[in-house]
Amino acid sequence: MTFLQGTLIPNFTEKRNMIKSTTLSLLFFVMNLLWVKAEQLHVNPKTGNDNNSGLKTQPLKTLLEAARRVNLNKDQAETTIILSEGIHVLTQTVLFNNDKYSFTNRLVIRAEVMPDDTDWTPNKMPIVVTVVPLEPGVGGKEAKGIQPEVSHVTIEGLRFTGSPDYTYLDDNNLRRSYPIWRDGKKLDDLLVTQCLFAGNVDVLPLHVGVIANGYGLVIDHCVFFNCKIPVVFWKNDGKNGSHSAMRHSLVYGGYFCGVWTTQGTNGDEFDFHHNIIANTSTIWIREKGSTRRYKASDCIFVNYNKLAGYGSGPLSDSDATPTDFLVMKNIQTTGNVVIEKDQSKRNYLQLAEGSMGSNLNAGLFKRRETN
Repeated sequence: MTFLQGTLIPNFTEKRNMIKSTTLSLLFFVMNLLWVKAEQLHVNPKTGNDNNSGLKTQPLKTLLEAARRVNLNKDQAETTIILSEGIHVLTQTVLFNNDKYSFTNRLVIRAEVMPDDTDWTPNKMPIVVTVVPLEPGVGGKEAKGIQPEVSHVTIEGLRFTGSPDYTYLDDNNLRRSYPIWRDGKKLDDLLVTQCLFAGNVDVLPLHVGVIANGYGLVIDHCVFFNCKIPVVFWKNDGKNGSHSAMRHSLVYGGYFCGVWTTQGTNGDEFDFHHNIIANTSTIWIREKGSTRRYKASDCIFVNYNKLAGYGSGPLSDSDATPTDFLVMKNIQTTGNVVIEKDQSKRNYLQLAEGSMGSNLNAGLFKRRETN
């Protein structure tokens, strides 16, 4: 240390050490910010343990444990939960209730390998099976799988099955499985993309693939195979929120309907395009008394019993109704859609090669060259 006219002046070595110390402090600060922003949990049902850290090398075993940790973390940052291939059994409803996310910092629940990845095959899709004990509901009993009671959520690349339980209770009551359910009428922004929902009316009934109150429910590049109802765009609080949409999705074998909208789904704020609905009882179901008008463009509706009907609950019928509420542009209503049934094929349970509708890019793949 040197002195100049009574002033203490650090020498060169001390200056350098001060700069290094400041730089390291800034570096640790930035690294800490990045770590907070990149909250990430891996879940592997085969090799995981719910006492692990959640790192890729030390995955959790259950999505339920991942949700518990996410709900406890109050840092205002994005979260990504990555599911490995294998069977993820939900024995309790997986509830997310830490509503801390934004459009840019989201809660993402996704597959480790996505359909557009070059090494993806159908057997790499994580399979989510809901065996949650049934609880009393309207018109019977119901089981909810993943329940994101938060805004700004993405669920992508997963396969959901129906429930290994019988639907029938009695003439007035049913058992119902809902793989994805959202209850909050004020919630916004739920994107379900590149997911496969596969059921069977006799042995693995899947009542509704996605049912959500609130705003901004977007179904994108999904496949619904033999589901009773693919999606219900449900109710909201009547205020403002993001637009809902259904696009580039394939519905095949819907034994009740292809899409269900309610009075909460504003027709002017609902985008419905490049969808295929085939071999389905009723194409479009609305609540009784609905006055909303909707537009459908660049779609295929084939091999159905009714274009439109009313519904009011799990036991409702679908008597044919007027169709003047639906403005259709470039809708094909004749021909046959062919589904690939060979499990060794990349497009298993999607459009078979050369099938009508291939030009709509409806199905799991967003990049055409991977289809």
